[in-house]
Amino acid sequence: MKNTKNLTYAALTAGLYVILTLIASMMGLSNGVIQIRFSESLTILPVFTSSAIPGLTLGCVIANIISGAHIYDVIFGSVATLIGAVFTYVLRKNKYLAASCPIISNTVIIPLILSYVYHFEGSIWYFAVTVFIGEVISCGVLGLWLHRFIKKHNIL
Repeated sequence: MKNTKNLTYAALTAGLYVILTLIASMMGLSNGVIQIRFSESLTILPVFTSSAIPGLTLGCVIANIISGAHIYDVIFGSVATLIGAVFTYVLRKNKYLAASCPIISNTVIIPLILSYVYHFEGSIWYFAVTVFIGEVISCGVLGLWLHRFIKKHNIL
């Protein structure tokens, strides 16, 4: 029963990640230098269940493939999500530290992708600032709001 529950949480997380990424993409928010992916708010879920780790990672892979991302973006963007999710779980006792994990992993990895894979004009430091801003909005503000909502309504 527990394995079925964990698999269900992981699948639901992956599906929600894909849907929320596609919604942000339709709004022009999920690709480019400044990315505000609503799906990144889900990176707070490992605070509640380790099942969110594979769900977030798989969701990121699928969302990036569907959105036509470069293969290196699919791989390394998903690695950034995996690293953030794992450390969110490790630091789950402090929601603020936990929420900072995907912000940090994406701020370190995604600027390299933007520069070396997509060849966007600008410096790595510029991309780091823009990714950081988008991640603070997605993971920090929206993610912590989601954390509060889940705790208030005892969802997970």
